[in-house]
Amino acid sequence: MVRQVAAQVHLPLFGRGVEGEEKSPGELVSRVDREAERLLTDGLAVLAPGMAVISEEAASADPSLLGALHGDRPVWLVDPLDGTPQFLAGSPDHAIMLALVDRGRTVGAVVHQPQHGRTYTAEQGSGTWRDGVRLHRAPADPENLAALRGAVLRRFLPPDARRAVEANESRFGDLRPHTTCAGVEYPRIIEDRADFVLFWRTLSWDHAPGALLLAESGGVTVRPDGSAYRPDDDRSGLLAAPDGTTAQAVLTGLGLR
Repeated sequence: MVRQVAAQVHLPLFGRGVEGEEKSPGELVSRVDREAERLLTDGLAVLAPGMAVISEEAASADPSLLGALHGDRPVWLVDPLDGTPQFLAGSPDHAIMLALVDRGRTVGAVVHQPQHGRTYTAEQGSGTWRDGVRLHRAPADPENLAALRGAVLRRFLPPDARRAVEANESRFGDLRPHTTCAGVEYPRIIEDRADFVLFWRTLSWDHAPGALLLAESGGVTVRPDGSAYRPDDDRSGLLAAPDGTTAQAVLTGLGLR
């Protein structure tokens, strides 16, 4: 379904001068977000009748929809265009993301990158796959922090966390993210093109898909206190890494533990 929506919406409109508008300060929404959301929501209603659907734009307008994550009914999370600024700027680094959450645990995920032509899928206990190829991420070597390929997304860092990162960033290499799109950053770790990324804002549709993909490939996604990520937990701060030892070393190295 995600490939079909991409063929109908994302691919034809990419590079065609689509404009965005602010839905909140610094947050953009576009025709692509809205049209793709409608198609994905309608498609899930047919494929999975009776399941709740929480989509990004609908939940932005009505945050009470997020309450479904705390219920007993399975919930689909929908991000119709992760990386709207990148799409509008003509960057191929954007994605469509879906996640199936059952009583607080993500049990299925799809991340499709339309311009790169890659689709990542995972089911709980069944591994992570890219277009039919199973992916496994080997542990990193956390002994040399400067050698780790990592990133910190700083926009939403609170003052105390920002001060800690700035005081310790010299211990690492370049901490600039490849992009701010979770649908690109998580696969980069899975495919051994990065070793960690620190997010601070943790909207469920942004992180539930990638966190399951990473977990099923051997990696971890943890809070600064070391607890595992859950999509029904809206606390701030989230580190994605290839293994628990690396995650602990990075959090300690950044002064966040």
